[in-house]
Amino acid sequence: MSRKQQHTPVLVVGAGLAGLSTALFLAWHEVPALVVERHRGMSPHPRARGINPRAMELMRSVGLEEEVRATESARALAGNSGVYAAQSLAGHQLGALHEQYFMDVRTDLSGLTPTGWCLCHQDEFEPVIRRRAEELGSRFRYGTELVSFRQEEGEHGITAELRDRDTGETSVVTADYLVAADGPGSPIRTRLGIGVEGPGTTGHFLNIHFEADLTEQLGERRFIMCYTFNDAVRGALMPLDNERRWLLHVGFDPGAEDPESFTEERCRDLVRAAAGVPDLDVKVIGAMPWEAAGRWAASFGSGRVFVIGDAAHVMPPSGAFGSNTGVQDAHNLAWKLAAVLSGQAGPGLLDSYDAERRPVGAATVEQAVLRSKDRPRLADKEPAPSNPAIHADTEIWFGGQYRSGAVVAPGGDGAPEGVWNPLPGGRPGTRAPHVVLERAGRPVSAIDLFTKNLVLLAGADAQAWAGAGRASARLLGVTLDVLRFGEDGLTDPDGSWNAAYGVGPRGAVLVRPDGVVAWRSAGPHPQAAEAFAGVLAHVLAR
Repeated sequence: MSRKQQHTPVLVVGAGLAGLSTALFLAWHEVPALVVERHRGMSPHPRARGINPRAMELMRSVGLEEEVRATESARALAGNSGVYAAQSLAGHQLGALHEQYFMDVRTDLSGLTPTGWCLCHQDEFEPVIRRRAEELGSRFRYGTELVSFRQEEGEHGITAELRDRDTGETSVVTADYLVAADGPGSPIRTRLGIGVEGPGTTGHFLNIHFEADLTEQLGERRFIMCYTFNDAVRGALMPLDNERRWLLHVGFDPGAEDPESFTEERCRDLVRAAAGVPDLDVKVIGAMPWEAAGRWAASFGSGRVFVIGDAAHVMPPSGAFGSNTGVQDAHNLAWKLAAVLSGQAGPGLLDSYDAERRPVGAATVEQAVLRSKDRPRLADKEPAPSNPAIHADTEIWFGGQYRSGAVVAPGGDGAPEGVWNPLPGGRPGTRAPHVVLERAGRPVSAIDLFTKNLVLLAGADAQAWAGAGRASARLLGVTLDVLRFGEDGLTDPDGSWNAAYGVGPRGAVLVRPDGVVAWRSAGPHPQAAEAFAGVLAHVLAR
């Protein structure tokens, strides 16, 4: 039994969507990560499949949008939309989700984003991310578990012991930082003594993955999900290819029965009841139990260890927020780790991860729980109004606002209290708005300008701010892209940028690599160079 030792800037434990995304975004910022995963390979189960528009923006930022949309499931489900309720697939339709908060995949979002929804099964999405992460330098070790870790002061603050589950061989890895993407139970979070908050368990379910010919019962419908309500089963049917492959979610009481009681024959009977076809020929591929819950970690980090994804928050699938929120955690954390590791930012920048992502994570959990409680109304003949506390999907995707040291929010900004801002309008701490610009004669979304570096975007008459940005970047040794309208072929043909970002022609905005506005000035400043150097130092905790 040997104890080989190696060093990695960032050790990621867990290779689900959050861990994979962390490795991808770190490598995009030229920080190769080592990812260890206790399972011996990637999960073949379809699991989550709704990649929301904000997560697709992040995939677009690293050049993966088209590859994700080219996956088999994404192509098969490109025309699917709608959430329905019915007695069974073959039976009477009871209702449909038409609430104002619900933004179906066919909702026109062109005024908000350059991309949109993608329905791609997780077992196809994850390999796309992994391949790109490996191309950029991150490494993966499957069948490898974290035995122990300790934090120490010094150059390399994490020492971790790993074990190969096949050979029993152990190795020691040192790292500057550790990212816990190790799932809802998160042994790492537990070892750190970080508790959880929130309403807790909301239900227990079984995912039945099956094959059956339901083309006759499906007909011309192409829905995302169909809830079924009858005496034999209350569940949810989801087409995986609109032909033979399906998922059925069914609830069960773990106090009265365990998942092993769901034999193949029982699963087939449940599928037949949901389909409304008593003699349906069903092939059960697999069944996976899972818990629906609403929880978030009391802290998203401790020292040099950070928790993300399901380790940081779990939520019901209603709204498809869970894995997408984990991808956004990874995106927020990765650029900050890269900035600190490169010396461009001070370690204090990392404090903003918890300050920003924990309130958003908790509020998103609450929204998912509210949506899950709202779904049973679909079966009512005359459903009551939805809970007014439910925010619109677009607010959850695009309207989160951060309050931390990594943004400079001016006084009297008019931002609402809390997490959600329905009209962010380019305010510091919110996602930079999408507007269609032109660069070198070609249309480009403003979103596409913010992919890797800090960006100072200056108005057509803001030469002073552009000069201040270049001087400050040289002074502080910071990589900063300075873009001014009228230079380098960048134009605003519709004249929409000023209003969208809340600045005038002599104003400017500083946008972080994660596409969040860090600072803005509506107009000029008498000491622009000195003022902007202070802004840059503040945002980067210098």
